[in-house]
Amino acid sequence: MTTSSHNDVPFIHPTAVIDPSAELAEGAQVGAYAVIGPACTVGAGTVIGPQVVIEEFTHIGRDCQIRAGAVLGGPPQDLKFKGERSYLRIGDRNLIREFVTMHRGTGEESETVLGDDNLIMSYSHLGHNCRVGNHTMLANNVQLGGHVTVEDGAILGGLVGIHQFVHIGKMAIVGFHSKAVQDIPPFMLADGSPASVLDINVRGLRRAGIPPASRAALRHAYKLLYRSNLNVSQALEAIEEEVEPDEEVEYLVAFIQRIKGGSAGRQDDRPRR
Repeated sequence: MTTSSHNDVPFIHPTAVIDPSAELAEGAQVGAYAVIGPACTVGAGTVIGPQVVIEEFTHIGRDCQIRAGAVLGGPPQDLKFKGERSYLRIGDRNLIREFVTMHRGTGEESETVLGDDNLIMSYSHLGHNCRVGNHTMLANNVQLGGHVTVEDGAILGGLVGIHQFVHIGKMAIVGFHSKAVQDIPPFMLADGSPASVLDINVRGLRRAGIPPASRAALRHAYKLLYRSNLNVSQALEAIEEEVEPDEEVEYLVAFIQRIKGGSAGRQDDRPRR
């Protein structure tokens, strides 16, 4: 195990088991009976709780808290995985609660990624090749299938299940116990099984400081997309004609257009030939 030369050396409980190739930065803490595998790194100030298991090729940033029983960097639950080297990369200032599981990627040198400043609540799961952005919140028992993308500021309620390859847009909310089998566009509130868009995320937009003019433009775009008799292509044309130019609306439109290039309402799910 490599440690920093700073005076603020890592604190390691005597019952912890750490592979000699693991690297712990200054101020890191490792609790009782934790296990850290080979080729792992733990950033400065990160706290690894008791009985946490961190498997090979897992890299954790600064000032994270990993609570008891979490298992990070396990092999993918994917029959295509043949033992190739892949990674789990976790950013800074994440709070990962009890018994969360996150798996490495499928595919040589692939990765599963969690960004910065996220709250991942107890018993949630990030499957292989997932990409979760910054400032997200996954409530208890959220389950992300493989290749799921969750953009910045999204909130997933408790017991939400996300189908593989589904893409959740930034500042979207998916309500409690929903099942998402198609992409959820940014700035929207979705609920149900399967989840459908019900409204724009008004509270989230206000909290994020999105100005009133942009919120009004998003409201207009939402009505054209989801509360008119127009199909998607017609709604997008109407947005271009009727809605004032706006950065958030442009982001929403680009997201919707990408869905059309995917399969079964999922932009990241390439059509089968």
